Amino acid sequence: MDIATIIGLVSGSVILMAAILLGGSAGLFLNIPSILIVIGGTLATAFIRYSMADVINSVKVALNAFFSKLSVPGEIILEIVNLANIARKNGLIVLEQQPINDPFLKKAIMYCVDGHEAEFIEEVLKKEVNLTVERHEVGQGLFKGMGESAPAFGMIGTLVGLVQMLANMSDPASIGPAMAVALLTTLYGAVMANLFFIPLADKLALRSQEEERNRKLIVEGVLGILKGLNPRVMEEFLETFLPPKDRKAEAKR
Repeated sequence: MDIATIIGLVSGSVILMAAILLGGSAGLFLNIPSILIVIGGTLATAFIRYSMADVINSVKVALNAFFSKLSVPGEIILEIVNLANIARKNGLIVLEQQPINDPFLKKAIMYCVDGHEAEFIEEVLKKEVNLTVERHEVGQGLFKGMGESAPAFGMIGTLVGLVQMLANMSDPASIGPAMAVALLTTLYGAVMANLFFIPLADKLALRSQEEERNRKLIVEGVLGILKGLNPRVMEEFLETFLPPKDRKAEAKR
């Protein structure tokens, strides 16, 4: 579970609710027509922009912002170097019996064990990396789009409320509810966009970058194993994917 995402959403929600409660009754900020306009309109635009399958898959992708746990690059490098040492001493076929934690690395090693050419393995793995990035971009685009649509429907709700108010100026009792719709839809749209949709899209983009980096690291490591690179040299090369402060090979010099 990603603690940073949970902390951000919970703390943002708590601060907003505290400000509302300190300023008066929370019931003043609950308006069903406003909620229907913003949430209903935002979801409607999502289904118009994307297919049903894309929307459903994007919900699954969004869970990555909360629950996915990516492999640590440093641990991947250690695992690849260990596999390189084993392959150097006993041959590639022995790697089939080795426990491998990362599923993508395991798949890549199985290609090596099966005797495929390096060019084929590189092409297949890089194509999978690119397709994974494309799938992630759909999810990011959907939430960014919802982040754009929510404030827009907040403004639409404001216009609806103003029309209702101006159409019934002779009835003082109708002015209050109409003004509530006018103001609260703008509030709902702004909160949903800036506390949920846009931050989630940014977090998914960050997760996608991290996963892409890990998979590119794995591709380079597996190709190095196929070429028979010295494990020490391979470790130094793979650590170029890490920030300088995390490079153990340089620290050993």
